[in-house]
Amino acid sequence: MAPRGGIDLGGTKIQTVVVDDDNRVLGEARHPTPLTGGPQDVADAMAAALREAAEAADVAIGDLGGVGVGSPGAIDAGAGSVGQARNLPDWDGVFALADALSRQLEGATVKLGNDVSVATDAEVQLGAGRGARSLLGVFWGTGVGGGIVLGGKTWDGEGAAGELGHVVVKQGGAKCPCGRRGCLEAYAGRGAMEARARKRHDEGEKTDLFHLMKKHDRPRLTSGIWQRALEGGDKLAIELIDEAVEALGTGVASAVNLLDVEVVVIGGGLGLRLGEEYRLKIAGAMQPHLFNDDRPPSIRLAALGDLGGAVGAALLVA
Repeated sequence: MAPRGGIDLGGTKIQTVVVDDDNRVLGEARHPTPLTGGPQDVADAMAAALREAAEAADVAIGDLGGVGVGSPGAIDAGAGSVGQARNLPDWDGVFALADALSRQLEGATVKLGNDVSVATDAEVQLGAGRGARSLLGVFWGTGVGGGIVLGGKTWDGEGAAGELGHVVVKQGGAKCPCGRRGCLEAYAGRGAMEARARKRHDEGEKTDLFHLMKKHDRPRLTSGIWQRALEGGDKLAIELIDEAVEALGTGVASAVNLLDVEVVVIGGGLGLRLGEEYRLKIAGAMQPHLFNDDRPPSIRLAALGDLGGAVGAALLVA
């Protein structure tokens, strides 16, 4: 089988890989997700990142057996389109992403999947979820995504299943980037947390978050910036992260009560960066809300790291 490409499209980064038959990474590249422009600008950046990964793997784009893409938003795999990807610049409508990429990648076959679903599939096949018949993937980053495996099979619903970030954790609560109120993502999504931190900083509250952002030349409050602020004892960062953990505990436990999965895998930029300490904190925050509190699911960290989403995307064309 020919090498395959995988693209993980996130709110802050585009991670690409080229893998072989055994899903070993032959080459990889990471580019920042454009902050301005629109869907075509994002597609251009995705194609450029994959070409760089192919060059690192010493593989010609035309020799790829296909390219899989994990994207946020509502995915129409048959049409090759993405809609409702509000964590991306000016992406309010539906965009034919597969066609746009194929044109730039020498006519390569491009298949789309939800970013969290493909990352969850990768963990089930290759990582922390191996052997599990039922699993919930929780990806804590710019937003909060969920992937669902039931009976050993991914559940995509009508293309938008697993929107864990839009489970309501507080009626009439904080406004979410999706425009609704009380969503988990309004409290735990890195984008929403940054907006709340900036508002309070502008109102005069002390924090090192934005000093660290400038010091490390980051355009946003990345997972690494939040980690540094926590390690420095920043009171605002600690407060907002603690609120995020409580919201995650409520939302994830509610999903577990509905689905009764045996394993929960925690990944995403913040989930991986904050690691074992926060895996335990999320598990503790879930416990008071679990119906079967004497039989909680196994809570595990994603094993494939930052490349898991891109490797999972490549599985779409395996």
